[in-house]
Amino acid sequence: MAESPKTSLSWLRWQTTLIAILSLVCIATYLTLRFTGLSAHPWPLWIALLVGGLPLVAGLLAKVIRLEFGADLLGGISIIVSILLGEYLAGAIIVLMLSGGEALETYAMSNATSVLSALAKRLPTMAHRRGTDASAEIQTVPLEQIAVGDVLVIYPHEVAPVDGRVIEGHSVMDESYLTGEPFLITKTSGSTVISGAVNGDGVLVIETSHKAADSRYARIMAVMQESEQTRPTMRRLGDQIGAWFTPVALGVALLAWWLSGESSRFLSVLVVATPCPLLLAIPIAILGSISLCASRAIIVKSPVALEQVSSVRTAIFDKTGTLTYGQPTLTQQVAAPGFDANRVLSLVASLEHYSKHPLAHAIVTAANSQGVATYPAASVNESPGMGLTGSVQGQRILVTSRKKITQQTIAGLEHMPESSEGLECVVAIDDRYAAIYRMHDAPRLDSKAFIDHLGGNHRIGKTMIVSGDRESEVRYLADQVGIKEVLSQQSPEQKLEIVRKETALAKTLYVGDGINDAPAMMAASVGIAIGNNSDVTAQAADVVVLDNKLTKVDEFLHIGRRMKSIALQSALGGMALSIIAMVLSAFGYLTPVSGAIVQEAIDVLAVLNAMRAAWPPKNLSDV
Repeated sequence: MAESPKTSLSWLRWQTTLIAILSLVCIATYLTLRFTGLSAHPWPLWIALLVGGLPLVAGLLAKVIRLEFGADLLGGISIIVSILLGEYLAGAIIVLMLSGGEALETYAMSNATSVLSALAKRLPTMAHRRGTDASAEIQTVPLEQIAVGDVLVIYPHEVAPVDGRVIEGHSVMDESYLTGEPFLITKTSGSTVISGAVNGDGVLVIETSHKAADSRYARIMAVMQESEQTRPTMRRLGDQIGAWFTPVALGVALLAWWLSGESSRFLSVLVVATPCPLLLAIPIAILGSISLCASRAIIVKSPVALEQVSSVRTAIFDKTGTLTYGQPTLTQQVAAPGFDANRVLSLVASLEHYSKHPLAHAIVTAANSQGVATYPAASVNESPGMGLTGSVQGQRILVTSRKKITQQTIAGLEHMPESSEGLECVVAIDDRYAAIYRMHDAPRLDSKAFIDHLGGNHRIGKTMIVSGDRESEVRYLADQVGIKEVLSQQSPEQKLEIVRKETALAKTLYVGDGINDAPAMMAASVGIAIGNNSDVTAQAADVVVLDNKLTKVDEFLHIGRRMKSIALQSALGGMALSIIAMVLSAFGYLTPVSGAIVQEAIDVLAVLNAMRAAWPPKNLSDV
């Protein structure tokens, strides 16, 4: 049976750690016996070379057979040469250096991904399942046993284990951890519940709509796990540089041996030439930056995006929910003949309390500002694309679009006014047309400042809005935020072609929030999904910003640029120190043993510097 990647990685982690510990013990034992006069025999070093060095050399030989000439090849050559020359102490130190470096890398990676691990632990592993009969006994069962259609009980202050629909109870839920919105959402019969949301003081009974593995929270976790397993492009670049560095180091080592006539200088040069900083620093800096992003509610699906984003020169934006809040304000209420505007607003706002639709917030806010009373609602249902229905004070309320309401049996539609610019929704009460509400989606307060600073602070020379909305709406927003190039009424297919064209000219950044943005995001050099409105968008994007703020996009730009700087500092700085040590070794100033110690110190410095990527700086945004 084939070994799973997870099991293989776990075994490799234990293997390198055990080899490092064994090598350290053997070296310490040898030095203790030698300097106390008990024995000068190198048998402890032989154990380190046999048990520790043999697996490392075997692994490197396997790479050579596959024609993979990486930077760590120098380490394997150094071990073999040290044995041939009888420099057993130097060979054991090299074993310690290579195994200890890998152990340090896995330790740093575990620290870098600690935030992601904490997210995984947050979701409960058990759920309270109840039979279909209300009097049935409640059983606590493992989450993987929950099926679609099961009835679950969520007690006060518990985390929702799966997605579902409320069938009993009344409470509020905090969904900010998943949506980035700082609102407590009221939940009653018919309301949707998403996994990962925190229940308030009430008890909710829900009917499961997705298995745990398919729920919202699980999909977000899958995105994060994929980011951990994706090998970054910069690491492959490190391998390429190492492959170039290996023959150069061998040439210097052979030259030092030939000119001096001392074979020990050949070994000394190889020992200090092992470019571990290149092998360790870049992936540690990337994973540290992923951790920093996660702590800032920025989920990096593709680590390559961290490398690419500092080279982006064109930024393309969707309009609604990206440069605007996606939370329109109610600007006009047109009541039908025979209906009182305040009464209609009262009934509609009462129902909209249970909806997460952007227009719902606009209506509730307007009702609150006008001092209109609201009442409890019942039989709430919000089917995707069909609108919101429910019962308030015995009256049936329907809130939907102009197109959908004409497909139903509703009286009085002849009184509905013509369509106008902006957003709108239509209200029916007891199957009669009652009112039309018109809204305006204002730009974010930080949109203009964010757009204005992209050129000077991030070297982005071109900004565009590509939207499916009408020309007048898009142009109005573009003028407010300072974007000159506008493409409106674009289908997802057209957006895709636009992004492909721009990406062929320069690296692109695409920021959007809807399903129609998904193809364009995949075509861009870096795709960022802002908010958490669509699972499809989150899957297509390289980066998912859970907080619905443009400042988070700016933070990612800064983290990416900082990551690249730290990675290059660590890798090239460490290699520069190795080159200096190579020169000293070639002229005989460093022995194989002292060279191994110097190289280990260089590795530690490079890794420690790379780990800075996980530490939050004082400022992460200049918007």
